[in-house]
Amino acid sequence: MGHRLTRRSFLGRATAGGAGLVVLANGRSAMTYAANNKLGVALVGVGGRGSWFVQEIPKLETVVAMCDVNDSKSAKAYEKFPDTPKFHDFREMLDKAGKQIDAVVVPTPDHTHAVISVAAMKAGKHVFTEKPLARAVYEARLMRLVAEKHKVATQMGNQGSSSAQFRRGVELIQDGALGDIREIYVWNAGAGTNRKEPPKGAQPVPPYLKWDLWLGPAAWREFHPEWLHINHWRDFGTAQLGWWASHSAYLAFFAMKVAACWRADPATKPRIRVQAEVPEINRLGFPSWEVVHFKVPAREGLPPITITWLARHQELRKKVEAYIGRQLDWGDAGEKRWKEHGGALIVGSKGMLRANEHNGGIFLYPEDKFPGEPKAPQRLPQSQGHERDWLAAARGGTPTLSNFSNTGPFIELLMLGNVATQFAGELEYDPLEGRVVNNAEADAIAHPEYRQGWSL
Repeated sequence: MGHRLTRRSFLGRATAGGAGLVVLANGRSAMTYAANNKLGVALVGVGGRGSWFVQEIPKLETVVAMCDVNDSKSAKAYEKFPDTPKFHDFREMLDKAGKQIDAVVVPTPDHTHAVISVAAMKAGKHVFTEKPLARAVYEARLMRLVAEKHKVATQMGNQGSSSAQFRRGVELIQDGALGDIREIYVWNAGAGTNRKEPPKGAQPVPPYLKWDLWLGPAAWREFHPEWLHINHWRDFGTAQLGWWASHSAYLAFFAMKVAACWRADPATKPRIRVQAEVPEINRLGFPSWEVVHFKVPAREGLPPITITWLARHQELRKKVEAYIGRQLDWGDAGEKRWKEHGGALIVGSKGMLRANEHNGGIFLYPEDKFPGEPKAPQRLPQSQGHERDWLAAARGGTPTLSNFSNTGPFIELLMLGNVATQFAGELEYDPLEGRVVNNAEADAIAHPEYRQGWSL
């Protein structure tokens, strides 16, 4: 008796095993010819940043479900897909449309990244999550662990890592072109708004907004439109460490193998020490300027390094500029705000590398020491495009450069910086255990409680 081979059963057989399969090093399997079959992709969050994926994903795959808690922001996207199932609650989407979904894209507000992504991965879906992966230290850690357990293809939305110059920068650093590297500076012209009081009073929930679902795992509060500005508030946002360091610091983190601290021999007792300088301690909002020092121990034959993050800080600007011998555009009045508002400087004993805010462009100093240095990778693979790389990995191809095994520890580290800005002293972090070992209060902030009815 004949059997009809649908796209779903085709991909299912690719996973189950049998003739014509390619078995991958990470344990996943893919059918040799699966590239000719489109994946079913669900989009969670289709307004705002999500509008990019509404535009791009249909060019590559089939959008089989859409989900958003805001009917106003999602209206334009929904008009383009009149026959695609729509949902307000991602949990209902996974339950009712799960059989059609192979992969999920998550460009929602920061505080809901983890809860949506983890649910999708536990359901066996490949996941693309916008930067930062998570709002809290523990969330980022769990996203890595769940991705590795369920062997799904993942990618964080720091698109600069797919650029040719990012990959060439990694090669130069790891080949020793800059010599010994012990100090790294990462900066951004922006910082927090230092909100010290919550919005006063309550307002009616707009009819187009599912307020309870927008809050997600965050503690319940009455609606006020000010809460929707997520980077004013620690409960919802991540400020510049999440929004920009997740781009600007990744080249240094990746090339300097900082993630090796998370897989070190326990006998070495690796500890990362983090200390912040802020104008004042504020547990509600983010500081109006900040400096955070990340002291990373030796790992895999590399010396200890200090990564210094500065957001809207005057004196350290001068130090960075003195190193490279030129002034940078910091977004001050009269300057071109988006020219060089962020970036990184990697300082070695033989030279320096500066990367722009997305890490998509690199500059070597002193310039006369690196004439004609190629800007394309010589060994690392060229990217097909950030989303395309993820979709290729979902079919069993090469894991992405920003997969959660790499970016989970990265965001875990950056979010530890947001914890450090709430304390005066140095925090000591055990990356193997995922614990702040010298400050119980800081450790509690790193492991936030979820509202009843929500869990990871």
